[in-house]
Amino acid sequence: MAVVVTGIGWVSALGQNAPETWQRLLRGDSAIALRQPFKALPPRPLAMIGKRPSDLNALLWTAVTDAVTDAQLSLPLPNCGVVIGSSRGYQRDWEAALASEQVAAWLEHLPHMGAMTVARHLASQGPVLSPMAACATGLWAIAQGADLIRAGQCEQVLVGAGEAPITPLALTGFEQMKALAQTGCYPFDEQREGLVLGEGAAVLMLESEAAARARGAKVYGHFLGAGLTADANHISAPDAVSQQGGLSALHTCLRRSQLLPEDVSFIHAHGTSTRLNDAYEATLIQKVLPSTTWVTGTKGATGHTLGASGAMGVAACLLSLNQQVLPPCTGLRTAAFDLNLVTQATSASLSTALCMSFGFGGQNAMVAFRR
Repeated sequence: MAVVVTGIGWVSALGQNAPETWQRLLRGDSAIALRQPFKALPPRPLAMIGKRPSDLNALLWTAVTDAVTDAQLSLPLPNCGVVIGSSRGYQRDWEAALASEQVAAWLEHLPHMGAMTVARHLASQGPVLSPMAACATGLWAIAQGADLIRAGQCEQVLVGAGEAPITPLALTGFEQMKALAQTGCYPFDEQREGLVLGEGAAVLMLESEAAARARGAKVYGHFLGAGLTADANHISAPDAVSQQGGLSALHTCLRRSQLLPEDVSFIHAHGTSTRLNDAYEATLIQKVLPSTTWVTGTKGATGHTLGASGAMGVAACLLSLNQQVLPPCTGLRTAAFDLNLVTQATSASLSTALCMSFGFGGQNAMVAFRR
C-alpha cells in the first residue's frame, strides 16, 4: 500500500512554522547564538526558540496543529494513529521536579506521554506508539507510522518527534563527553568542533495514497522505504572500522525503496559537526552513492535537536522535492571531505531524497522519499 505525506508541521529555533523555517534555511540563516540559560553554567552556542528553554508539549502541540491544518483536516481524528517520539522526553521537567523535590506529577512526564498527549489532543482511538532511539528517533517514528498504514491498521498516522533538550544535565553531560562546540556548528568542515543543541519538533501527516486521493489532498511526497539497524559496538562512538551497521541500513533502505544508488537525487545528512560522526557519514556516502549526489544538512542552522532531528530533516527533504530547491549546508566554510556539498540554495531537478540519522549506542536509520 502506497504511503504519502499530506501535511507538515515544523517548529524550530529558525521559525515558528514550516514556511518560516524553510525560507530562513534557504537564505542560509542560522539560529545559533551564544546563550546562558542557566546561571550555574557558562554561556554556550545554542539554538533556542525563546529566552528560556522550551516545553516539550508546547513544541509538539504547535507542530501537530500545523500538520493537521496543512493536511486540510480537522479535529477530532478518532481513526488516526499516532507515532510520536523523543529521545530526552520530559527530562527538563524531571530535573526541575527533583531540584524542588516536587514529583507529584510524575505520571504526566513518563517517556511515552508526549505521544499520549498528542493522541488525546486528536481524540485518537487508533494505535499509539512512542519510539525512543536516540538521535534516530524521528526516522524510527516515520518508518513505524508507514508500516501501520501498509499493514492496514490505519489510513492516517501522525508521525514525528519533538525535543526540548536544553537542560543542566544535558549540557553538563555533553560537555563531559567533550562533544559540545565552543563557537558554532560547522558540519563537514575542516574546523568542525562539536554539536550545538537545538530545540524543535517536526510532525508529518502520513496517509494511504488511496485515502489522500479520495479526499483530493495535496501530496508532498511518497514514502519509499527505510533501513534500521544497530552497531552493537560502543555506547557513543560509531563503528568506524567496518561500518557494517550503517552500510546495512543504507543498502536495506535502497532495496526496500527499489532504488539504485544513482537514483538518489540528494541526501539530507545527519551532519552533527562532530569529528567522528561527520567522518563516518562521509565515508559511508562515498562507499555507496555516486560522487555527484548532492549532500546537505541543516544542523548548522537549527542546532542538533537530537531525537527530533531526523523528522526535521525529512521535512526539509519534502520541501526540497516539492519546490525543487536544495537548502545550503549552513555553517560549512572549508569542506573536509570530497562530497558534493550544497553551499547555497540551489535549484535542481530532484526526484528522490534520502535522509540519514545516527544515534548513540550505534543506531542507524535511513528513509527515502520520492517527489
